[in-house]
Amino acid sequence: MRATDRGRLQVLSAAVLWGTTGTAQALAPASASSEAIGAVRMAVGGAALLVLALATGAFRGLDRWPRGALLAAAAGMGSYQPLFFSGVARTGVAVGTIAAIGSAPVFAGALARALEGGWPGRRWAVATALAVGGTSLLAIGGRRADVDPVGVAFALGAGLCYAVYATAAKRLLAGRPPVAVAGAVFPLAAVGLSPILFASDLGWLAAPRGLAVALHLGLVATALAYVLFSTGLGRVPAPTAVTLSLAEPLTAAALGVALLGERPGPAALAGAALVLAGLAVLAAPRPALTRPRAPAGSPPPG
Repeated sequence: MRATDRGRLQVLSAAVLWGTTGTAQALAPASASSEAIGAVRMAVGGAALLVLALATGAFRGLDRWPRGALLAAAAGMGSYQPLFFSGVARTGVAVGTIAAIGSAPVFAGALARALEGGWPGRRWAVATALAVGGTSLLAIGGRRADVDPVGVAFALGAGLCYAVYATAAKRLLAGRPPVAVAGAVFPLAAVGLSPILFASDLGWLAAPRGLAVALHLGLVATALAYVLFSTGLGRVPAPTAVTLSLAEPLTAAALGVALLGERPGPAALAGAALVLAGLAVLAAPRPALTRPRAPAGSPPPG
């Protein structure tokens, strides 16, 4: 398997783990607010990634970090969750999810165009169109959605923040181990979200179910997921990685059916098929280029 194909598989695996967060949140105690769950997730995940980076010596020999990219990645990751939760609170889960998750690949492609002067390519454009359209149908599920312009703006801001994180993290990965990048970015993001912890009631963590949710979100859906994502991001372009991340809502929908008793309508099923088609376009290995065999006795090319 080529490095780029391994990278796509690692990003897809990370997106599947992210897709468990909605189900985990639904199983949390009722007293746990969405903002507190997000801040606890970042605190546990950031601490785990920092310990992992220190234990493996990932920071060894890394004296100089590009401060701008590091701060941009931490700010993007830290800002994503409050913006997303605020957008969902104002405009509903359906429209908030569409605006945040569906806009991230578009923002990532625009950032690649602005910062690198290139374009992710036709394959990315086709896959993104399929996946964004499918995510829209998957989120709406055939139900009526109320649109709040401020809520949509918050959700679009969340999509932009995720794209900023992926683009900045891609730059940090140049010459640095993925564990070191994650171990530097996430603790900084957790520090930025720490005021939410001090302002929230965290009594729900004392319950076994609440503690299990916090550990799953922090260790599995954050630490493990972002090690996989960072490793895969080092092997594929940032816009491709963000588009592959659209496997997250597909996983969330599947878990909703299997564990929460949800029954998707025809629109949601069609959306799932479109997301799968878009992911297949990007995840499929590229055919190897072969040279035509030269006739016997002909000189070598070049």
